[in-house]
Amino acid sequence: MNARCRIAILHNPDKLDAIETMSSLVEQLRQRAEVIGTGVLADAPTFASAGPDRIIVLGGDGSILSVVRALNTRQVPIIGVNFGKLGFLAEFTMAEVICHLEAILTNPAIVSSRMMIEAAITRGEGGEVRSLAVNDCVVHAGPPYRMIELSIGVNGDHLTNFSGDGLVVATPSGSTAHNMSVGGPIVQSEVGALILTPISPHSLTHRPLVVNGNAVIEVLARQANTGTTVVMDGQVPLPLKPGDRLTMRRFTQSFQLVHNPAQPRWYTLTKKIKWGQ
Repeated sequence: MNARCRIAILHNPDKLDAIETMSSLVEQLRQRAEVIGTGVLADAPTFASAGPDRIIVLGGDGSILSVVRALNTRQVPIIGVNFGKLGFLAEFTMAEVICHLEAILTNPAIVSSRMMIEAAITRGEGGEVRSLAVNDCVVHAGPPYRMIELSIGVNGDHLTNFSGDGLVVATPSGSTAHNMSVGGPIVQSEVGALILTPISPHSLTHRPLVVNGNAVIEVLARQANTGTTVVMDGQVPLPLKPGDRLTMRRFTQSFQLVHNPAQPRWYTLTKKIKWGQ
């Protein structure tokens, strides 16, 4: 094994069990790799600039989402150790990390590339705000919870207007998150696609739509509430006002996720969300 493989370890400070196991993990890793440092999720940019070969994230899927967004264009393979609930992205237990450490550090075949979304909101009164998403970019109607009206275009062509409670634009990785909960399709993570799923449309004909992963999606807020927001990965809220234009496209960089070699490729789908059972 390459003893010079450099590893950074980040933990969710709200997960006490993750904190408690940190020292034992570091001790075992140092026997076979170089641990360049440990810290909390917010330290991700600092450790990324130190040039790690792998980053181990102790937490859950939400912890991985925040770390990947913080890494921005830095493509460092992420090893997710699940201290959360289902663990779609955080595929490992602590014992599995140690058991499969050699493969984790040296086998490129278990590292998959996942697409991300770059979103930009152009304000009707001027100005722009940008953010990234790993799973999804969701327009929520928000308080006072009246229907909002959105005008949607793809690649410069008008697609539709619809009224409802919002819209989910998801990556394949995010297809099993909010998208699935509102009736959108599950899409294999390696597929280059974006998924548009209306939330409670006031229509019988507005169904989910899958478009090319290189498509540019534009959403004009024709009518919005005072609390209407665009939420990135369920973590970063951005206000959306009438006249604002939301543009979403595939981010120029993907993020790298280390797959658990002990899990069959469809394990997450069949065992964790019980698909087809």
